[in-house]
Amino acid sequence: MTHYEPHDDVTGNKMNWLRAGVLGANDGIVSTASLVVGVAGATTDKAQILVAGLAGLFAGALSMASGEYVSVSSQRDAERAVLAKERQELREMPEEELEELQKIYEQKGLDEATAKEVAKQLTAHDALAAHAEAELHIDPDELTNPWGAAIASFISFTIGALLPLAAIILSSATLRVPVTVVAAVLTLALTGFVSARLSGAPRQRAIIRNVVGGLIAMGVTYGIGALVGQSIG
Repeated sequence: MTHYEPHDDVTGNKMNWLRAGVLGANDGIVSTASLVVGVAGATTDKAQILVAGLAGLFAGALSMASGEYVSVSSQRDAERAVLAKERQELREMPEEELEELQKIYEQKGLDEATAKEVAKQLTAHDALAAHAEAELHIDPDELTNPWGAAIASFISFTIGALLPLAAIILSSATLRVPVTVVAAVLTLALTGFVSARLSGAPRQRAIIRNVVGGLIAMGVTYGIGALVGQSIG
């Protein structure tokens, strides 16, 4: 019989997309804020900061998009493989597959007679869909879309990266770093809250973890930028 590590249903998949979008935006905020703050530690030239920020934004967004495409493509290939195996098993041993489906519904709480009748009716209607849903937790008509995942990652990272980039470019030279840090902290607190809300995790811990991680990243890159700027100067 085919065995497959189950994943979420359609509703769960939507939650995972939302969670991935929040995490993508979070990565955009941290990486871009750290980059531009580090460059600002080395130079006050707005053009150099903007070029570095834009380069980091597109490099990060494209990297996330390509990584997500490869990851989701691998998942889609795995789903197609187990569905193909399930089709073969349904052709070659339909009775065993029917019994397996019956046992699944018995384990969910149905009595033997009811489970057998449910398995028969579902098999008669669409055997592959019945086994894919009950045994594999896959909807054959709703396989993961690698292009959708890649585009969503690109957009979420870009949105997250634009805020610290706008903050540092639109601020005066003396306020660039503090304004960018404050903007990043506020948005990191928001993404931490949203990610905790979506996953059901403790909100305060998620917010603190997000903010502290971002502050450390910005502090380290700013320090490196300042040291490099002084050594060059």
